[in-house]
Amino acid sequence: MNRILPQMPEGLRTRDTQLLLVEDNPADAVLVKRALRESGAPHELTVASDGIEAMRYLRKQGPHASATTPDLVLLDLNLPGKAGLEVLAEIKADPVLKIIPVIVLTSSGRAEDITRSYALGANSYLRKAASLESTWDLFKTIEHFWIKLAALPTRLEGV
Repeated sequence: MNRILPQMPEGLRTRDTQLLLVEDNPADAVLVKRALRESGAPHELTVASDGIEAMRYLRKQGPHASATTPDLVLLDLNLPGKAGLEVLAEIKADPVLKIIPVIVLTSSGRAEDITRSYALGANSYLRKAASLESTWDLFKTIEHFWIKLAALPTRLEGV
């Protein structure tokens, strides 16, 4: 049986996927790093520990002047300084940044947070897994869809 594999869309670079994790909990950040490393997906992960740092990184301000625009943002909602919903609103209101897919990755299952996240333009809303095994499963799913299958707009030449 011959299997037909999808063709990589024209104009896509063959570079590692650039990920920005916005997470204030060091233990959660380590868990995400391990899960992504073990997934084997070619990626570069940058961690911003609060919303203010995330926006400086995305806007290439201060020490982030030479930062690479991420292909995907993994955003916690419960952040110090600038809450995740504020970060999401700023990203989606910015004409340059709004094309970056944002996955809300949070422990909150509140209906208001889910509704507000999608209203602000989140591309996905995922709850953090309760166990290590569930976390691996969650990141295998993220990796499979967002890194292997999805054509990300920031990977297009000239963007």
